[in-house]
Amino acid sequence: MKQQQVLIIEDDDAIRQGIVDALHFKGYATLQASDGDKGLQSAVSADCDLLLLDLVLPRRGGLEILREVRSVRPTLPVIIITARGDESERVEGLQLGADDYVVKPFSIKELLARVEAVLRRSPERPGDVKELKLPGGLADLARREVRFDDGQRTELSETEAALLRYFACNPGRAISRDELLSRVWRFAPGGMETRAVDMHIARLRKKLRDDPAQPAVIMTVRGKGYVFAASENPQ
Repeated sequence: MKQQQVLIIEDDDAIRQGIVDALHFKGYATLQASDGDKGLQSAVSADCDLLLLDLVLPRRGGLEILREVRSVRPTLPVIIITARGDESERVEGLQLGADDYVVKPFSIKELLARVEAVLRRSPERPGDVKELKLPGGLADLARREVRFDDGQRTELSETEAALLRYFACNPGRAISRDELLSRVWRFAPGGMETRAVDMHIARLRKKLRDDPAQPAVIMTVRGKGYVFAASENPQ
C-alpha cells in the first residue's frame, strides 16, 4: 500500500518540525515549505495526499494558496491552521473549500485525529483528472470538451468540467447535492438551491449523450444524489 504523504506549509520552524515528527511517527511521509511561494509551488505540483496549510505566511498568504489549489487540484484534502483570534479567516478558508481546521495552540493528538479523519472520509482519487473515457467518446477536461467517436465535439462549461472531474474522482459513490454544492460550487449548504445542481446535471448529461431515461454515465440515486457509473478509469 502506498505511503500517504502530507505537505506542511508552515513558517514557524518549531511548529513545522513538531508536525513532521508526529506524522513520521504515525507512518506518514512528509513534504515541507516555510513560505507561501514555495508552498504554492509544492501544493500544485507535488505528489501529496493532504495539505496542512498555515494561513499567515511570508510572501504569499494561505488563503491565496488555497484559492489556487482549489482551482487546479479541486479534490486535494486541505486542513488549515489558524490563530485563535482569526475566526473570519477560518470561515473564509472553509468557504473556499478547506476540509477542516485546527487552531493554534493545538495538541499533536488533536491534529493527528483530524488528519486521519479527513483522509478517511476523502475517497482515494487522482489529484488531477485530465482525460476521461466515456461510452462513445472521450472527455478532455483540460480543454473542456467531449470528443465523440463519430467525430463530433461538444464544449463543456467550467462548471460542467468541474462536475465531471469530481464525479470521475469519486466513482461508484452516491454524491449528495449538498456535497456537490460544497465541493464544486464552494457554497455552504443552504447557500444555493439544490435544483441548480439538477439543472447542471441535466445539461451535462445532454452534452455527454447520456440518456436520462437510461443513463450510463451519471445515474440518479433516489434520496441520495448521483453516482458516476462509467466503467472506464480516469486518466
